Amino acid sequence: MPENESEPWEYWLYIPNDLRAVTVCRRTLRLILTLHGLIGLVDTAELLATELVANAVRHAKGPAALRVSWSMGVLRIGAWDADPEPPEPPGELERIVQAEEGRGLALVRACSSLWGWQPLARGGRRGKYVWCELTSSPAA
Repeated sequence: MPENESEPWEYWLYIPNDLRAVTVCRRTLRLILTLHGLIGLVDTAELLATELVANAVRHAKGPAALRVSWSMGVLRIGAWDADPEPPEPPGELERIVQAEEGRGLALVRACSSLWGWQPLARGGRRGKYVWCELTSSPAA
């Protein structure tokens, strides 16, 4: 558990439209969560961030950003990209488990407590923000 669970925090990591940025985001997220005492959420959070950021980089032109925030026992992970079009609705995980592509939002839906998207402009560019939430569980 975090040392002071009641104190909210937030990080933004702006990235270029480059698939190598997915690895940078994943490693940065691991460091952030470890430093905040949320090591129990790292593996699932990395999976979710990887899917969100990969979608942002793969399907949109221009820059993207990873946002990670903590408030009242909820970790929110999101990716902003410069494409204002809504994401494709996630398919059923059972149907796409063998697919090479198209699993991202199905994994996000299956592994998070809640997910969604909204239009969001950053730096004068229209775009969207796709996010998901993980809730912390009490220490055993």
